[in-house]
Amino acid sequence: MATVKIRNIVLGEGLPKIAVPNVGTNEDEILASAKKIVAAKPDLMEWRIDYDTTGIEDSSKLIATAKKLREAVGELPILVTFRTKNEGGVLELSEDKYLDLVQTVIEQRLGDAVDIELFHDEQRVKDLVKLAHDYNVVVIMSNHDFEKVPAKDVIEFRLKKMAELGADVPKLACMPHTAEDVLTLLSATTAASHVIDKPLITMAMGDLGKVSRVAGQVFGSSLSFGAVGQTSAPGQLSIEDLRQAESCLEVK
Repeated sequence: MATVKIRNIVLGEGLPKIAVPNVGTNEDEILASAKKIVAAKPDLMEWRIDYDTTGIEDSSKLIATAKKLREAVGELPILVTFRTKNEGGVLELSEDKYLDLVQTVIEQRLGDAVDIELFHDEQRVKDLVKLAHDYNVVVIMSNHDFEKVPAKDVIEFRLKKMAELGADVPKLACMPHTAEDVLTLLSATTAASHVIDKPLITMAMGDLGKVSRVAGQVFGSSLSFGAVGQTSAPGQLSIEDLRQAESCLEVK
């Protein structure tokens, strides 16, 4: 697969990289969490800004926190994500407010990469992707289904659509109910990786889906999410367990 560089890491080569979510609900918690995350030495930190209600209400606070966060983590790459309520996030935002917030994240360069959800106004999404590239911000475009695993062709279609919209890294996560569901996600990932010339991120959530979080190199997923303390999604492993499991499945 092709590779994408986010600050000082490269997605799409070697073992899947490991991201750790920072789910602090205020500046003090965010910075305290960042210190623990840095100590765990992940490849990337995902800053889940939907957990910080005060920052979302006041962009100046968000920008100030971002500057302190960069000082706290040094050269560790930061992915900034506002996960909408419909896709498993904490806060409810209107369509315009969500898209305007993503624009602020990009223009203020609050991180090295930004998460943009697929299912929003298509023209605005395209415009945000172009804006991100103008600001040298990597775009991870995402879709999360907490109810089910879509059909194989639907998963492939969504990942391809993200790539067509200009995403640097298409991402899809879904909730399995059977072992067959997990196989569907893994099969779709492998098929998509053969036709999309970009690194992919996919995972099945929950206990059933744990295998998908550790076997990315085999099936074509370039990044997995591990926890330091509080998790941000069902089935998320600790960074220690994830790192060990990935190394056991390494393809050399």
